[in-house]
Amino acid sequence: MLSEGLLVSAPGKVILHGEHAVVHGKVALAVALNLRTFLRLQPHSNGKVGLNLPNIGIKRAWDVARLQLLDTSFLEQGDITEKVEKLKEVAGFPEDCADQERLAVLAFLYLYLSICRKQSALPSLDVAAWSELPTGAGLGSSAAYSVCLAAALLTWCEEIPNPLKGGAAASRWTAEDLEVINKWAFQGERVIHGNPSGVDNAVSTWGGALRYQQGKISPLKRPPALKILLTNTKVPRSTKALVLSVRNRLLKFPEIVAPLLTSMDAISLECERVLGEMAAAPAREHYLVLEILDQNVTGAWNLPQQRDVWCSGSERGPELIDMNQHHLNALGVGHTSLDQLCQVTMAHGLHSKLTGAGGGGCGITLLRPGLEGPEVEATKQALTDCGFDCWETSIGAPGISIHTAASLDAPILQALGWALR
Repeated sequence: MLSEGLLVSAPGKVILHGEHAVVHGKVALAVALNLRTFLRLQPHSNGKVGLNLPNIGIKRAWDVARLQLLDTSFLEQGDITEKVEKLKEVAGFPEDCADQERLAVLAFLYLYLSICRKQSALPSLDVAAWSELPTGAGLGSSAAYSVCLAAALLTWCEEIPNPLKGGAAASRWTAEDLEVINKWAFQGERVIHGNPSGVDNAVSTWGGALRYQQGKISPLKRPPALKILLTNTKVPRSTKALVLSVRNRLLKFPEIVAPLLTSMDAISLECERVLGEMAAAPAREHYLVLEILDQNVTGAWNLPQQRDVWCSGSERGPELIDMNQHHLNALGVGHTSLDQLCQVTMAHGLHSKLTGAGGGGCGITLLRPGLEGPEVEATKQALTDCGFDCWETSIGAPGISIHTAASLDAPILQALGWALR
């Protein structure tokens, strides 16, 4: 076991293309969002294991000695529903505890007991997690939380090595270690969601972009980091009800809806090709600098060709966004708030679509390369004036990472209760 504390972070996710179509066997592209959940694990000697989640107002602690006496064999037996019911008894919830709080606590207890019970004694720990991600918005906040918990507990118990032993400011685990983290994070997601697809925790673990189809998850090679606006309309929706409504529409109008789903599949595949082309080209700034230095430079960089690749990708991306949004509206999962989002950004020359289940929730707006700061701020202000929450961020972010305190900003450390020196 480690004697010092650990700091880890993991990203949220957005669906770039393939919402709802993926339920019917088509391709979906999920990308890591550069809004992250941060987690601090600190060992202590007070005989308790504590959990502090300031985003949702949770601060709980349990006696380690009492937990040590538990028969934890139920963690290996029965289905997830039975395990959750047993964990509720362990948690000892107050009557006024909200469902969201209960699920976060249950996921923590499940991972803590499952991973740490292999030790000679359950450890006395203090765990705090703080997130830049809004909860319940379809952005993978629960998966980022589960991934952070799994990575920190596995590292502390030395089930996987600590990447910081080499002295880096922030680093990641090997592919084999990430597989272990992802496996445990998926179990945490099962506690929270019952029957998750595994996409959210996979994106949060590996970062970048993933292709998902019929249960098979494949990472995309070196996807470009694209800047976006992420907008939360704050309109609540039921994913289950929206998925059912699409299924009913397919049954009612099969000759109309089936081709829509096929077209959405083609959009995902085309986007995958575009991302691959853009990732293979040198960064736009690289060829612009070279072109300024020497108008005749072509050689290995092949500047005209690479510029065509980048610009072509930048132009096709917005068209795919527009087409997919129209298809999603045709499936009946749009909303007036999302229409308003698209209209506002279109007035600023930008292109948006819903991300996730639709019916409200969140939308993404692609920011074209070279867009000036004042233009971005004007768009954000226009969206805020509609009553929406809006963030400027990027997609294609790195997955689960481990940090030194010196590598994180003071506000993050303060939110996690880290003692600033």
